[in-house]
Amino acid sequence: MRIEVVTLFPEMIEAVMRHGVTGRAVTRGLLTVSTENPRAHTSDVHQTVDDRPYGGGPGMVMKPEPLYAAIAAAAARLPAGSRRIALTPQGRVLNQALLQELQQLPGLVLVAGRYEGIDERVIESAIDMEISIGDYVLSGGELPALVVIDALARRLPGALGDARSNVEESFNEGLLDWPHYTRPEEFMGRRVPAVLLSGDHAAIARWRREQALERTRERRPDLLKFGGS
Repeated sequence: MRIEVVTLFPEMIEAVMRHGVTGRAVTRGLLTVSTENPRAHTSDVHQTVDDRPYGGGPGMVMKPEPLYAAIAAAAARLPAGSRRIALTPQGRVLNQALLQELQQLPGLVLVAGRYEGIDERVIESAIDMEISIGDYVLSGGELPALVVIDALARRLPGALGDARSNVEESFNEGLLDWPHYTRPEEFMGRRVPAVLLSGDHAAIARWRREQALERTRERRPDLLKFGGS
């Protein structure tokens, strides 16, 4: 998969590409991530990328000309069928189903806004989709872009040390994950559940399923379409 990130702070993106699962995906050639800075598409000595909003109000708005040019430059490096995505609070909320859709694409342009937002005319003319990572406001779109990249990287075949990790985790079946334990068997007076030490794989699978259902009922009942089963 190839991803281009349009950002005023490319160093934020580049630093993460050297670590963890994302770094492994990059090193193994499963994922390519590049950046495009709108400042490179300005024509004034100050490399101006923002201006005051029409109609008044606090803050600044990203100017359309350099941002549009940066998106176009980034998109030109990607194969046909790639999508241009802006990370915004009003976008479609990121979840496993949406990640499944994005994984099928050959490439993505992720546009990380700053300030009060970006000029709406860029959204209308150069963006295919808006994505949100939750109902809160951040200082910019770089962290949401990194969330998208990390979530996609771990889904790429060969990125994880154990392919089962991508199957046996939260949300893949619409449920939260079950509790996890490792050595020692006892810690601060709390013991690992006996079933996990039994070697009975069928019993362990049932226990994990029951725990996942119970956690989901307690913490995220909205995920249970039919009340669980």
